[in-house]
Amino acid sequence: MISKRQFQILTLGCKVNQYESQFVRELLEQAGWTQTDSGKNDLCIVNTCTVTHEADAKGRQAIRRFHAENPKAAVVVMGCFATRDPQGVAQLPGVTKVITDKTKLAEDLAPFGVLPTLQGISRFDDHQRAFVKVQDGCLLNCSYCIIPSVRPGMRSRSMADIAMEVSRLAEAGYQEMVLTGIHLGHYGLDLSKGLPKEKWSRLWHLLESLDALPGDFRIRLSSLEAAEVREDFLKALKQSRRVVPHLHLCLQSGSDKILGAMRRRYRRDSFLDHCQRVREILDAPALTTDVIYGFPGETEKDFDDTVEVCQKAGFCKIHLFAYSPRAGTDAARFPETVEPQIKAARRKRLLEVEAGLLETYQTRMVGRVLDVLVEQPLENRPGWVRGTSCRHVQVGFEGTLGALRKHRFPIRITGIEKGLLLGEPIPMKESVAPLRPVPKTQRFALETISLA
Repeated sequence: MISKRQFQILTLGCKVNQYESQFVRELLEQAGWTQTDSGKNDLCIVNTCTVTHEADAKGRQAIRRFHAENPKAAVVVMGCFATRDPQGVAQLPGVTKVITDKTKLAEDLAPFGVLPTLQGISRFDDHQRAFVKVQDGCLLNCSYCIIPSVRPGMRSRSMADIAMEVSRLAEAGYQEMVLTGIHLGHYGLDLSKGLPKEKWSRLWHLLESLDALPGDFRIRLSSLEAAEVREDFLKALKQSRRVVPHLHLCLQSGSDKILGAMRRRYRRDSFLDHCQRVREILDAPALTTDVIYGFPGETEKDFDDTVEVCQKAGFCKIHLFAYSPRAGTDAARFPETVEPQIKAARRKRLLEVEAGLLETYQTRMVGRVLDVLVEQPLENRPGWVRGTSCRHVQVGFEGTLGALRKHRFPIRITGIEKGLLLGEPIPMKESVAPLRPVPKTQRFALETISLA
C-alpha cells in the first residue's frame, strides 16, 4: 500500500464507463484517498473507450497528459481500450497498471489500499441524474462493432443489489435514475437461463421491482433494441408509475440491405411496427435513435430509405455517427467505401430531418404539463433554468438554479424559442402528469419554487 492519498480520474465514453468510474472513485475514497480536479496527484486513472480509432487516440492523449502533469504519479488505465490492447497501453509513458477485467476493479486496485467491500455507488458526481449499471456484456455480432470483443459474455446484477443501490441514490436526493448496460434489453438472460418463466428476472421484472420502492424518483432507460420491445416489456411500461415515456431505439440504418450487412436483427418494417406499438401503449412517447451513415456500400437509395424510416418513426433526436472502419471488425474489410464528401452531405441532410422532426414533436408538447428535472442555467437568459423533461426534450423556465437544481417540477409548456421548449411552473392543485399521476412527494406548490 502506498501512503500518498490524492487522485484524479478521467472518463471517456459511455454511461457504463461513467458508472464504473464512479464506482472506482468511491472505492478509493473508502480507502482514504481524496479526489482532485487538477494539480499534482499521486494516482491518475484513465477510463478509456475503444469504439472508434478516435476514441483510442483520445485515451492515449489523456494518458500522456496525465503523465506529463504528474510525472511521479502511478497511472492506471482501465476501460475498453485497455481491454482491447493491454500490451500497447502498458507501453505508454507512465502507465503502471492496466486493468482489463471490469469485474475485478477492487482486486486490481488492492495495491492502492482498496478493499472489495463496496456494494454499488451512493452518489453520481457532477451529474444531476444517476446512471445505474444493471448488466454488462453483449452477445451480438454486428459487423461494425468492436464492443462484444472487449465486453464479452453476459453478466446481470441481481434485482436486489440494483434495488439497494437505487434506494441509496434516491435517499441521496437523485430524482432520476438512468438504467444502463452494454445491452440493456438482455438484462437477466443469464439470471433466467434454465429456469421456468415464472422465475425469470428480465428487464420488465426489474422495472416492476423498482416501481415498488419508496422514494421520489423517476426511471429512464438507456438504449434498447427495437426487437426487444415486446409485450411483457410494454405491459410493464404501461403499468409503471416511474418509467418515463421516452425510449431510445437503435435504428442504425433504414435500408434492409445495409441492415443485413450490419448483421442487425431486424428490418425496416419490423422496426417501424415496434415504434407503432410503443405509441399504442404510451401517450405521445419521445422516440430517439442512433444512425450510422456512410456504411460501406450505402447507396443514395439506401440512404433515402434511412431518411424515410426516421421520418415515419418520428424521432425527436437522432444521434449521428459517420461510419469509420474499426480494425478487428468484419465491416473494416468491406469494399465500396463511401467518399467523405458524400458522408458530409448525408450528415447535413439528416440534421435537417432531425430539426424538422424535433419541431413537430415540440409543437405537440405545447399546452401539456411535463415533469422536468432541473439541471443547469439557461444560457443567455439570466434568472432562468433548463432541464430534461420526462419526454426527453429540454425545457426552460424562470427560476433560481440554486433552489431548483436536481429537483423535478411540473411545467406547463407555453411555447418554443430557438429549438427549446419554454414553460411555467404550475400550482400543486393543477399538477397532473399526462402519462401517470405525479407522486405527492414530487408536487410543489407554486410558492415553493424560487422564481427570479
